[in-house]
Amino acid sequence: MHMSGSGNDFASRMKGSFRGILPWRDLDALWERVRAAPDGWYVSLIGETPATTPMSAAELDKFVSEIDALLHREHEYDYCGIVYADDPAAPSFIKIYDPHNTGSSCGSGNVPIPPRWVLSRIQPTLITDNAPMPTSRRRWWQNLFGLK
Repeated sequence: MHMSGSGNDFASRMKGSFRGILPWRDLDALWERVRAAPDGWYVSLIGETPATTPMSAAELDKFVSEIDALLHREHEYDYCGIVYADDPAAPSFIKIYDPHNTGSSCGSGNVPIPPRWVLSRIQPTLITDNAPMPTSRRRWWQNLFGLK
């Protein structure tokens, strides 16, 4: 995993302290808190050029709805465990791991796998991942934001 830039706030926050969201009801509560303060959120897909402007409240709402549906559909467990927030009570940085590429999300393996998506109140910088991006994930992302 490589982060461009040196010592920037986004890269240091990526390596910071996070708490895992385990019960699905806790994820619902996290999304409620995000939606309650919709201004200033950026979303990024690892390996893609990061956004330079925050999402609108409507874009944020759509992303949260779609990512929540994807996680519930594809993470076949009765708990979440693949979403991490800096502060679940007042989130400003959320890492979301791909249900099909969780690897060692806690970083205990030789090569830590980065989250697939990052939702943050800090303008993101490019984070590269050596693993190939599944076409389905890129297509999902492009359809979500009307990208070509």
